[in-house]
Amino acid sequence: MAFVFFGYDQGVFSGIIGNPNWLDQFQHPKSSLEGIIVSIYNLGMFTGCILNFIVGEKIGRRKSMWLAMAFVIVGAILQTSAFSQPHLMLARFITGIGTGVDTTTTPVYQSELCDANIRGRLVSSEPLFVGVGIVIAYWFDYGMSFVGGSISWRLPIGCQMVFAVAVIILVLGLPESPRWLYAKGRNEEALQVLCDMYNVLPEDKKIQQEQNAVLEVLAIERETGEYRWSQLFQRDKVQTGRRVLLAYGMQFMNQMGGINLVVYYVTSVLEDNVGLKRNLSLILGGCINTMFVIGSLVPTFFLDRLGRRRPMMFGSFGLAISMMMIAILLSFSGTSSGHNTSAASVAFFFTYMLIFGASVNCIPWVYVPEILPLHVRSKGAAIGTSANALWNFFVVMITPIMTEALPWQWPLVFMALNFMFILLVYFSYPETANLTLEEMDLLFTRGDDDLSEKKLGKSTAVVRSLDRSGAWRKRGSDSIEAGYTDQKILKDGFGAEHREKLV
Repeated sequence: MAFVFFGYDQGVFSGIIGNPNWLDQFQHPKSSLEGIIVSIYNLGMFTGCILNFIVGEKIGRRKSMWLAMAFVIVGAILQTSAFSQPHLMLARFITGIGTGVDTTTTPVYQSELCDANIRGRLVSSEPLFVGVGIVIAYWFDYGMSFVGGSISWRLPIGCQMVFAVAVIILVLGLPESPRWLYAKGRNEEALQVLCDMYNVLPEDKKIQQEQNAVLEVLAIERETGEYRWSQLFQRDKVQTGRRVLLAYGMQFMNQMGGINLVVYYVTSVLEDNVGLKRNLSLILGGCINTMFVIGSLVPTFFLDRLGRRRPMMFGSFGLAISMMMIAILLSFSGTSSGHNTSAASVAFFFTYMLIFGASVNCIPWVYVPEILPLHVRSKGAAIGTSANALWNFFVVMITPIMTEALPWQWPLVFMALNFMFILLVYFSYPETANLTLEEMDLLFTRGDDDLSEKKLGKSTAVVRSLDRSGAWRKRGSDSIEAGYTDQKILKDGFGAEHREKLV
């Protein structure tokens, strides 16, 4: 529900910014001002990430969700009652703060409450519901466009509160994260949550293994003491700095592939750049965003089989090709065949949204919380989501200016970026599928010579090792025992357990 709200909040303004009554109410803002009005919501998201960065680890996951929804409700009330540009911008900024706290907390919360073998499917369902929210918003906007008057845009904005109230009620029935409770020394509460999660007694082997793993990892992560903000990017034994940067980069790729140009401005682009009528643009905008939901079904059911790297790379390739084809077809505008080729470009908006939903949409939301060590998971997730919000703000702010100045060239910018992301993922991002959150530290733990990585789904375990020069080398399963023996910071029981799993 939290991500349905997120999607609804992102999609609702797409059908509103061309609404005649909305334009009259806010003095027909120029493209630059329109970009600021729409994108200041994302600046609020960035602020919400910083807020969660400061308080999230102190107050826990449940209270963070309630804090987020409080901001959302206040912001939605102010947006619904807005009569001037400053009023509207302030309201969207406040709503964005709540969304920033929400989107920073929810993936972490869900990752910490689910089993490793289903974590990818569960967390990737969050972006699926983003798509559901966007589609609800688009079709609601389309239906309200026939009503007329200020209610045609005030009611869709006000309905954000429905989702916020639903989240508040639902969180009442959820437990606090057991990993956060362990980190705060509330071990008995954490143990009870684990027992409730798996519906077993505390003596159950699975509960004991998970509890021991969490406590061992906490001991490893605390070896250097409590982390200050200045230490988030340092190179320590669990490579905290590298992992935070990977989280930031993953969310950067999520935004800079061009998605929010399509989500926020697809109806405007179809009207102004493709040359379609407003009613048809609204209908196609809703259909294009429905492809987002259809595509998101793929990772919801198959992400743990597909892994993280391959969908990200193939998805970026598909997005690049779609943007390239849009640019080629729009480039004929003004010629004798311009109308037909521009209309044909609509097909590649469909392929773009389908591919994005099936790949780049979900991977960052899964990858970021699972890649981060426990002691900075809330702070690191805030940094990752801040990248999402900051670059979202950047894209949404420049889009009206860019599409006006570069009527057919603008897709080439996103084409080039998506091709670059393929190389970035290939060379920089390790596979994390099917590892528990505690085993993730084993993937990054630096011994004297080795960085060990478990590769699942093969009959023979394979470990990749990173030497001091940074070059990857493969090691066979016969080396696993030696690789883990070298990792002095692991205690014998913890290391033996995971060596057994690997071999």
